[in-house]
Amino acid sequence: MSTPVARVGMREVAAHAGVSTQTVSRVLNEHPHIRPETRARVLASAAALGYRMNNAARALGTATTRTVGIVASDAALFGPAAGIAALEAAARAAGRWITTAYADGGRAAAVTDAVEHLLTQGVDGIAIVAPHTASLRRLERASLGVPLVALHGGTGSDRQAAGAALAIDHLVELGHRRIAVLAGPRAWSEATVRARGVAAALDRHGLEAAATWEGDWSASAGAALGHEVADAVRTPDGPTAVAVANDQMALGLIAGLRDAGVDVPGDVSITGFDDNPDAGFYRPALTTVRLDLAGEARRCIDELLGVDVPATARPAALVVRASSASPAAAPFRSPRPRGLAEPT
Repeated sequence: MSTPVARVGMREVAAHAGVSTQTVSRVLNEHPHIRPETRARVLASAAALGYRMNNAARALGTATTRTVGIVASDAALFGPAAGIAALEAAARAAGRWITTAYADGGRAAAVTDAVEHLLTQGVDGIAIVAPHTASLRRLERASLGVPLVALHGGTGSDRQAAGAALAIDHLVELGHRRIAVLAGPRAWSEATVRARGVAAALDRHGLEAAATWEGDWSASAGAALGHEVADAVRTPDGPTAVAVANDQMALGLIAGLRDAGVDVPGDVSITGFDDNPDAGFYRPALTTVRLDLAGEARRCIDELLGVDVPATARPAALVVRASSASPAAAPFRSPRPRGLAEPT
């Protein structure tokens, strides 16, 4: 067995840097009125001695744990998982850590319990990832005693709506006038915001949705709608494009359409949202909307920490790939898959 190594404390750092323990405490607690050369000397000594902050002890003297709480729903999906990772990176860059509580976002009581769990750990603020509208409103009305932000909330909502509009603008520029929508679950705040952006863009172009479906964000939900969407595409006035609320549903829909004998983009164009790491490897590669997730996470952490001028995220960007093209000049011509009867 290895011999335990004595823990380095503030006294050892103070002696090494030639300052008082009070000065070390002020430097480590980010007190603003410390001379730069003193701060640099203390931090260099702490690094040289391998000093590690004891958050539990620090909390007793400063009423802060340097920890940010995250409440997350459906973390197995790409969007929430990527959001948690981005928040952790932003928190770490700000000298903070995260602790995460998972809850069924559709149950307001479960979300409230998760928040209470985080509050008992003394978190300095709470970020909500993938909130459901009802749960978020309930938390916003509560007196939590710490700051609360939602990833993609506030100005982030505007960027999501604008991103969804970019997909519609792109399809219209290609010549599409019959654009259908595959929306996310309406209970989700992000699904509502993206749907709002789509509706506003369609209205701006003098259009209405050719058809509307709803899924649960999963690839399986998109695939399950494949034959229904294919039937709509085959009608004389059927949609020539479908704007999908996220990439995973778009992936499933493309697969379902292929099984139904519908070509993408030859018979119908498909757009997604999120630009997940696999989007460029779909067949066809997916046209989608990319959000500045890292910038949005930095904004959230800055707001939780009370930074005077929080970071700002870049606007959403459209990534054009092979799944979108101009609509075919002729009516639907793709052959029906074998085993299906011709329509009468």
